[in-house]
Amino acid sequence: MWEYAPAPESRDIANLKPSYRMFLDGEFVEGGGEPLKTVNPATEEVLAEVSTASKSDVDKAVKAARRAYDRVWGRMPGAERAKYIFRIARMVAERSRELAVLESLDNGKPIKESRDVDVPTASAHFFYHAGWADKLDYAGLGPDPRPLGVAGQVIPWNFPLLMAAWKLAPALACGNTVVLKPAETTPLTALVLADIIQQADLPPGVVNILPGAGDVGAELVGHPDIDKVAFTGSTEVGKLIQCSVAGTGKKLTLELGGKAANVVFDDAPLDQAVEGIVNGIFFNQGHVCCAGSRLLVQESVADELLDKLHTRIATLRVGDPLDKNTDVGAINSREQLTKIAELVSSGEAEGAEKWVSPCPLPDKGFFFAPTVFAGVSQAMRIAREEIFGPVLSVLTFRTPDEAVAKANNTPYGLSAGIWTDKGSRILWMADRLRAGVVWANTFNRFDPTAPFGGYQESGFGREGGRQGLEAYLDV
Repeated sequence: MWEYAPAPESRDIANLKPSYRMFLDGEFVEGGGEPLKTVNPATEEVLAEVSTASKSDVDKAVKAARRAYDRVWGRMPGAERAKYIFRIARMVAERSRELAVLESLDNGKPIKESRDVDVPTASAHFFYHAGWADKLDYAGLGPDPRPLGVAGQVIPWNFPLLMAAWKLAPALACGNTVVLKPAETTPLTALVLADIIQQADLPPGVVNILPGAGDVGAELVGHPDIDKVAFTGSTEVGKLIQCSVAGTGKKLTLELGGKAANVVFDDAPLDQAVEGIVNGIFFNQGHVCCAGSRLLVQESVADELLDKLHTRIATLRVGDPLDKNTDVGAINSREQLTKIAELVSSGEAEGAEKWVSPCPLPDKGFFFAPTVFAGVSQAMRIAREEIFGPVLSVLTFRTPDEAVAKANNTPYGLSAGIWTDKGSRILWMADRLRAGVVWANTFNRFDPTAPFGGYQESGFGREGGRQGLEAYLDV
């Protein structure tokens, strides 16, 4: 067996500060809320103290965003807005190593994912949307598209920097101003992004970033002077937001939970499928709303695929997120670790066959070994509820019709995967799967030019691509 010598990235690259302040009206200021301490999930050490917003701070931020919209940003020609957004994109790319290390420290994800996926894709979103800023009339969304005004945006902890870019880039390109609330457990890269925005000379008030807990998000969503709400997070919170904005005239997009089916047919290239399955569920510790957490395998190849899958998963290295050899990092918080463990216990209690990777786990930190359940029925909680961790449920099917029925037997509808050698079967399946994104012979492929979003309890609206611009325009 290969033994990999440690290859740690230096945490000094993150330029970690002992304290961070919120970003309001172009300045870093102390918030009126109770300061929070953000924790490194791999070591349980406190990384920094972060100033949080109070109710009055939210009001100040919305007013600052409204002034910036009315006086500057909403009137600025698209070609001029593009220059600022291009500048942000370049600076994110220039500080990519710093951002990647900080993201892994604060979030727990492996440095190779932060370095190779999160930060480059965040920069790419700013680059892509900067190109749209002066071409909105040609987006095919309607004549004379206009910005909505002030957008209130709330993002989750699983992709802190990338989710900020997903939200900010289209809003700014379309001429809106923004008040953004990062997740309580992962505020640091959003605040470094605020520093980049300040250095890019974005007019004061165009972007405001307010750390805090759920009460700050609720205050932002409920503010009467917000024109647009964008939320990525749990389905439960999404439902509360939808109720709160009903009848207010605010435009709303929601990107919520998922329980994606990854469907493997008997003619699929199994070795390739195994890599896609591993990427689909263990990427980012399974903290992915579109994770392929339900594996549907055709009966005739189920045993062979499971053997290959166990062999491959056993090679995954779980440990220090800053080690370049690490495949699976730390669970983001103790609360999330407890939730994962509880759902895994329910799977055992309901009779599913549990297999756990033999990989060693660190003595300290929030870690969970990659886990696979076979013999899963559709009635089990692990087949119905979003676990949001490195846990895979395996079900079998005999016919394509049965595969479609089982894949669609969920209240969610964010993503799905198809593995087969037949192009006609890919098209047939994709036409019948109730999912916003369907990947064929791959999984978890993201691009700023492609729209992303869900159906049913996975939310509505699209982010990315030409279609994602519509959420920030009055057309």
